[in-house]
Amino acid sequence: MKAWRVHRTGEPRTVMRLEDAPEPVPGPGQLLVRVRAANVNFPDALLCRGRYQISPPLPFTPGVELCAEVLAGGEGVEAAVGARILARPALPAGGFAERTVVDARSALPVPRALDDAEAAALHIGYQTGWFGLHRRARLRAGETLLVHAAAGGVGSAAVQLGKAAGATVIGVVGGPEKARAAREMGCDLVLDRHADDVVAAVKEATGGRGADVVYDPVGGDAFVWSTKCVAFEGRIVVVGFASGTVPQAALNHALVKNYTILGLHWGLYQTKDPAAVRACHDELTHLADRGAVRPLVSERVPLEAAADAVQRVADGTTTGRIVVVPAEEAP
Repeated sequence: MKAWRVHRTGEPRTVMRLEDAPEPVPGPGQLLVRVRAANVNFPDALLCRGRYQISPPLPFTPGVELCAEVLAGGEGVEAAVGARILARPALPAGGFAERTVVDARSALPVPRALDDAEAAALHIGYQTGWFGLHRRARLRAGETLLVHAAAGGVGSAAVQLGKAAGATVIGVVGGPEKARAAREMGCDLVLDRHADDVVAAVKEATGGRGADVVYDPVGGDAFVWSTKCVAFEGRIVVVGFASGTVPQAALNHALVKNYTILGLHWGLYQTKDPAAVRACHDELTHLADRGAVRPLVSERVPLEAAADAVQRVADGTTTGRIVVVPAEEAP
């Protein structure tokens, strides 16, 4: 079969190679699946660069979430052959391949309202958004939510979830094209960080109060701006550092302004509270079925274009999600 493999760490476009790879064999508790669609995530770039929190052995195949068709089960698994599932592949055998293996316990049913590419983009980004907004920040209807990188994959999920929760959503983006996408996603106000004074605009839009909840997958300057325009008893959810800069929080400032800084590592819930992950998926399925959320898939690319797609996500030049859709296998 064909699979992208990384033999040394570096920039994705340089180190990812499309190769002939051995057919994967499901181990105990695993499923063998045919990849129908694999979403490109920022962690895929971090894996290639050797900067992710886990380091799979070399060579490995990137691709941390997918929509797939079940082909067979390993020892101890009753496989529903032909079923369409969402799953996180078992690294080092990631999703940028024609076939891979996944942990059967992590497999989730695909919402009927979504096609393969949309489904592949539902799991990590929307789970992260739901846990960040509801479990960590306790977002309430009528509050103001500020979302950084609102036109990106992670940010666009938070925008939709915030609107579904009844919040007023302010989105921060970089450039006119991303501003248009954020408006289409439902943002009540869109700010271009290249042209607007984000802090002043948020304060003006909220009558001086500031944002009740801030969702920040960017770090760097975005975090600094957030501390300056967060409301009394506001909550800043730290999701990631796509800017490449990990900010140093001034805790005296948090004390004086009476706001909360909340860390979010969604992956921990899979081991610490897997029942909550499944309950979240049920809620996301309900939201998808009634049209309240729908992943913004800006591009569907063939397997051959995966390395370029990962590089563009790493460079921050994309809008919404890029999803790799391997060609149908010959009968």
